[in-house]
Amino acid sequence: MSELTGLTAVITGAGSGIGLATAQNFAAAGARVFGLDLAAGAMEGVAEWIPCNIGSYESVAEAFFTLAGEVSALDILVNNAGIGAVGTVEDGSDEEWHKVLNINVVGTARVTQAALPLLRMSKTAAIVNTCSIAATVGLPQRAIYSASKGAVQSLTLAMAADFVREGIRVNCVNPGTADTPWVARLLDLAQDPATERSALEHRQPSGRLVTASEVASAIRFLASPNQRSTTATILAVDGGMDGLRVPSR
Repeated sequence: MSELTGLTAVITGAGSGIGLATAQNFAAAGARVFGLDLAAGAMEGVAEWIPCNIGSYESVAEAFFTLAGEVSALDILVNNAGIGAVGTVEDGSDEEWHKVLNINVVGTARVTQAALPLLRMSKTAAIVNTCSIAATVGLPQRAIYSASKGAVQSLTLAMAADFVREGIRVNCVNPGTADTPWVARLLDLAQDPATERSALEHRQPSGRLVTASEVASAIRFLASPNQRSTTATILAVDGGMDGLRVPSR
Protein backbone atom coordinates (compact mmCIF):
# COMPACT_ATOMS: atom_id res chain seq x y z
CA MET A 1 0.00 0.00 0.00
CA SER A 2 1.40 3.37 -1.05
CA GLU A 3 0.95 6.57 0.93
CA LEU A 4 -1.20 7.85 -1.96
CA THR A 5 -3.59 4.90 -2.02
CA GLY A 6 -7.16 6.15 -1.79
CA LEU A 7 -6.24 9.80 -2.30
CA THR A 8 -7.59 12.06 -5.02
CA ALA A 9 -5.33 14.40 -6.97
CA VAL A 10 -5.80 17.11 -9.57
CA ILE A 11 -2.89 17.94 -11.86
CA THR A 12 -3.04 20.82 -14.32
CA GLY A 13 -1.17 20.40 -17.56
CA ALA A 14 -1.28 16.62 -17.19
CA GLY A 15 -1.31 15.85 -20.89
CA SER A 16 2.46 15.92 -21.38
CA GLY A 17 5.83 16.66 -19.83
CA ILE A 18 6.15 17.07 -16.07
CA GLY A 19 2.37 16.99 -15.60
CA LEU A 20 2.04 13.64 -17.36
CA ALA A 21 5.02 12.18 -15.47
CA THR A 22 3.41 13.31 -12.20
CA ALA A 23 0.07 11.78 -13.18
CA GLN A 24 1.82 8.51 -13.99
CA ASN A 25 3.70 8.59 -10.68
CA PHE A 26 0.56 9.30 -8.65
CA ALA A 27 -1.56 6.72 -10.48
CA ALA A 28 1.10 4.04 -9.97
CA ALA A 29 1.03 4.92 -6.27
CA GLY A 30 -2.70 4.28 -6.05
CA ALA A 31 -4.14 7.78 -6.31
CA ARG A 32 -7.19 8.66 -8.36
CA VAL A 33 -5.90 11.34 -10.72
CA PHE A 34 -7.81 14.01 -12.61
CA GLY A 35 -5.91 15.85 -15.33
CA LEU A 36 -6.93 19.37 -16.23
CA ASP A 37 -5.62 20.35 -19.65
CA LEU A 38 -6.68 21.81 -22.98
CA ALA A 39 -6.35 18.34 -24.52
CA ALA A 40 -6.11 14.82 -23.13
CA GLY A 41 -2.65 14.34 -24.59
CA ALA A 42 -1.17 11.07 -23.36
CA MET A 43 -3.09 10.82 -20.09
CA GLU A 44 -5.50 8.11 -21.26
CA GLY A 45 -5.36 5.19 -18.83
CA VAL A 46 -3.46 7.33 -16.35
CA ALA A 47 -5.74 10.22 -15.42
CA GLU A 48 -9.35 11.23 -15.95
CA TRP A 49 -9.29 14.18 -18.31
CA ILE A 50 -11.32 17.29 -17.56
CA PRO A 51 -11.01 19.92 -20.30
CA CYS A 52 -9.76 23.18 -18.81
CA ASN A 53 -8.07 26.40 -19.82
CA ILE A 54 -6.53 27.77 -16.64
CA GLY A 55 -6.32 31.17 -18.27
CA SER A 56 -10.12 31.46 -18.12
CA TYR A 57 -12.12 31.91 -14.93
CA GLU A 58 -15.20 30.37 -16.59
CA SER A 59 -13.29 27.32 -17.81
CA VAL A 60 -11.75 26.69 -14.38
CA ALA A 61 -15.13 27.10 -12.66
CA GLU A 62 -16.71 24.63 -15.09
CA ALA A 63 -13.90 22.11 -14.58
CA PHE A 64 -14.29 22.15 -10.80
CA PHE A 65 -18.06 21.95 -11.10
CA THR A 66 -17.47 18.73 -13.06
CA LEU A 67 -14.94 17.53 -10.47
CA ALA A 68 -17.34 18.21 -7.58
CA GLY A 69 -19.79 15.86 -9.26
CA GLU A 70 -17.20 13.08 -9.09
CA VAL A 71 -15.60 13.51 -5.65
CA SER A 72 -16.48 14.98 -2.28
CA ALA A 73 -12.91 15.89 -1.32
CA LEU A 74 -9.58 16.69 -2.95
CA ASP A 75 -6.34 15.64 -1.27
CA ILE A 76 -3.68 16.95 -3.66
CA LEU A 77 -3.59 19.85 -6.10
CA VAL A 78 -0.60 20.17 -8.42
CA ASN A 79 -0.52 23.53 -10.19
CA ASN A 80 1.73 22.49 -13.05
CA ALA A 81 0.30 24.05 -16.22
CA GLY A 82 2.25 26.95 -17.61
CA ILE A 83 3.66 28.54 -20.72
CA GLY A 84 7.07 29.88 -21.64
CA ALA A 85 8.44 33.00 -23.26
CA VAL A 86 11.77 33.78 -24.90
CA GLY A 87 13.46 37.17 -25.00
CA THR A 88 14.65 40.14 -22.97
CA VAL A 89 12.51 42.96 -21.59
CA GLU A 90 13.11 44.76 -24.91
CA ASP A 91 11.40 41.96 -26.80
CA GLY A 92 8.24 41.45 -24.75
CA SER A 93 5.01 43.11 -25.81
CA ASP A 94 2.29 44.06 -23.34
CA GLU A 95 0.19 41.29 -24.85
CA GLU A 96 2.84 38.65 -24.16
CA TRP A 97 3.39 39.90 -20.60
CA HIS A 98 -0.33 39.69 -19.86
CA LYS A 99 -0.64 36.24 -21.48
CA VAL A 100 2.25 34.65 -19.56
CA LEU A 101 1.35 36.20 -16.22
CA ASN A 102 -2.31 35.28 -16.67
CA ILE A 103 -1.46 31.61 -17.21
CA ASN A 104 1.55 31.10 -14.95
CA VAL A 105 0.62 33.30 -11.99
CA VAL A 106 -3.08 34.18 -12.06
CA GLY A 107 -3.85 30.70 -13.43
CA THR A 108 -2.21 29.13 -10.39
CA ALA A 109 -4.25 31.37 -8.09
CA ARG A 110 -7.42 30.82 -10.11
CA VAL A 111 -7.20 27.02 -9.92
CA THR A 112 -6.28 27.08 -6.23
CA GLN A 113 -9.23 29.31 -5.42
CA ALA A 114 -11.58 26.92 -7.20
CA ALA A 115 -10.03 23.88 -5.51
CA LEU A 116 -10.10 25.17 -1.93
CA PRO A 117 -13.66 24.06 -1.04
CA LEU A 118 -12.73 20.47 -1.93
CA LEU A 119 -9.26 20.70 -0.36
CA ARG A 120 -10.84 21.81 2.91
CA MET A 121 -12.75 18.50 2.97
CA SER A 122 -9.47 16.54 3.11
CA LYS A 123 -7.54 15.69 6.26
CA THR A 124 -4.24 15.68 4.36
CA ALA A 125 -4.63 18.51 1.85
CA ALA A 126 -1.51 19.53 -0.05
CA ILE A 127 -0.81 21.95 -2.88
CA VAL A 128 2.36 21.73 -4.96
CA ASN A 129 3.18 24.43 -7.50
CA THR A 130 5.57 23.80 -10.36
CA CYS A 131 7.92 26.76 -10.32
CA SER A 132 11.35 26.96 -11.99
CA ILE A 133 15.05 27.55 -11.52
CA ALA A 134 14.27 30.81 -13.32
CA ALA A 135 12.79 32.09 -10.04
CA THR A 136 16.18 32.05 -8.31
CA VAL A 137 18.84 32.23 -11.05
CA GLY A 138 19.14 34.89 -13.73
CA LEU A 139 18.79 33.18 -17.11
CA PRO A 140 19.40 34.95 -20.43
CA GLN A 141 16.50 35.50 -22.81
CA ARG A 142 13.88 34.55 -20.22
CA ALA A 143 12.72 37.91 -18.79
CA ILE A 144 8.95 37.40 -18.89
CA TYR A 145 9.10 33.74 -17.93
CA SER A 146 11.50 34.42 -15.05
CA ALA A 147 9.26 37.20 -13.71
CA SER A 148 6.26 34.89 -13.78
CA LYS A 149 8.06 32.08 -11.96
CA GLY A 150 9.49 34.46 -9.38
CA ALA A 151 5.89 35.44 -8.69
CA VAL A 152 4.87 31.78 -8.40
CA GLN A 153 7.56 31.18 -5.79
CA SER A 154 6.44 34.20 -3.75
CA LEU A 155 2.81 33.17 -4.18
CA THR A 156 3.68 29.70 -2.84
CA LEU A 157 5.03 31.18 0.38
CA ALA A 158 2.07 33.54 0.77
CA MET A 159 -0.40 30.69 0.25
CA ALA A 160 1.48 28.53 2.75
CA ALA A 161 1.16 31.29 5.34
CA ASP A 162 -2.53 31.79 4.63
CA PHE A 163 -3.54 28.14 4.89
CA VAL A 164 -1.16 26.56 7.39
CA ARG A 165 -3.67 26.94 10.25
CA GLU A 166 -6.24 25.05 8.17
CA GLY A 167 -3.89 22.14 7.71
CA ILE A 168 -3.39 22.80 4.00
CA ARG A 169 0.29 22.52 3.07
CA VAL A 170 1.69 24.54 0.16
CA ASN A 171 5.09 23.91 -1.41
CA CYS A 172 6.74 24.29 -4.79
CA VAL A 173 9.31 22.48 -6.87
CA ASN A 174 11.92 24.37 -8.90
CA PRO A 175 13.07 22.25 -11.84
CA GLY A 176 16.18 23.10 -13.80
CA THR A 177 16.08 22.79 -17.56
CA ALA A 178 14.04 19.65 -18.08
CA ASP A 179 13.86 17.24 -20.97
CA THR A 180 10.24 18.01 -21.86
CA PRO A 181 8.30 18.64 -25.10
CA TRP A 182 8.45 22.40 -24.44
CA VAL A 183 12.27 22.39 -24.30
CA ALA A 184 12.33 20.14 -27.36
CA ARG A 185 10.28 22.72 -29.26
CA LEU A 186 12.71 25.47 -28.22
CA LEU A 187 15.64 23.37 -29.42
CA ASP A 188 13.93 22.80 -32.76
CA LEU A 189 13.88 26.57 -33.28
CA ALA A 190 17.63 26.91 -32.69
CA GLN A 191 20.03 27.26 -35.63
CA ASP A 192 22.06 24.33 -34.26
CA PRO A 193 19.79 22.21 -31.99
CA ALA A 194 22.57 19.79 -31.02
CA THR A 195 24.92 22.57 -29.90
CA GLU A 196 22.12 24.34 -28.06
CA ARG A 197 21.13 21.13 -26.26
CA SER A 198 24.73 20.56 -25.21
CA ALA A 199 24.88 24.11 -23.83
CA LEU A 200 21.72 23.54 -21.80
CA GLU A 201 23.08 20.26 -20.45
CA HIS A 202 26.38 21.78 -19.36
CA ARG A 203 24.71 24.82 -17.82
CA GLN A 204 23.72 22.46 -15.00
CA PRO A 205 26.57 21.10 -12.84
CA SER A 206 25.26 17.55 -13.28
CA GLY A 207 25.98 17.87 -16.99
CA ARG A 208 22.57 16.73 -18.17
CA LEU A 209 18.97 17.83 -18.41
CA VAL A 210 16.58 17.09 -15.58
CA THR A 211 14.08 14.34 -16.37
CA ALA A 212 10.34 14.79 -16.00
CA SER A 213 10.18 11.71 -13.78
CA GLU A 214 12.70 13.22 -11.36
CA VAL A 215 10.53 16.30 -10.98
CA ALA A 216 7.46 14.09 -10.57
CA SER A 217 9.17 12.22 -7.72
CA ALA A 218 9.89 15.52 -5.97
CA ILE A 219 6.28 16.62 -6.40
CA ARG A 220 5.11 13.33 -4.91
CA PHE A 221 7.42 13.82 -1.92
CA LEU A 222 5.98 17.27 -1.24
CA ALA A 223 2.41 16.06 -1.73
CA SER A 224 2.75 12.96 0.44
CA PRO A 225 0.72 12.88 3.66
CA ASN A 226 3.88 11.51 5.28
CA GLN A 227 5.31 15.05 5.04
CA ARG A 228 2.83 16.83 7.28
CA SER A 229 5.45 19.22 8.63
CA THR A 230 6.70 20.19 5.18
CA THR A 231 5.18 23.47 4.06
CA ALA A 232 6.55 26.68 2.53
CA THR A 233 9.40 24.59 1.09
CA ILE A 234 11.08 25.43 -2.22
CA LEU A 235 12.58 22.18 -3.51
CA ALA A 236 15.15 22.55 -6.29
CA VAL A 237 15.52 19.71 -8.80
CA ASP A 238 18.11 21.38 -10.96
CA GLY A 239 21.28 19.31 -11.14
CA GLY A 240 22.90 21.67 -8.64
CA MET A 241 22.43 24.79 -10.75
CA ASP A 242 21.13 27.00 -7.96
CA GLY A 243 23.38 25.89 -5.12
CA LEU A 244 26.68 24.87 -6.73
CA ARG A 245 29.51 26.82 -8.32
CA VAL A 246 31.50 24.07 -9.99
CA PRO A 247 34.52 25.10 -12.12
CA SER A 248 34.12 24.32 -15.81
CA ARG A 249 36.11 21.37 -17.06
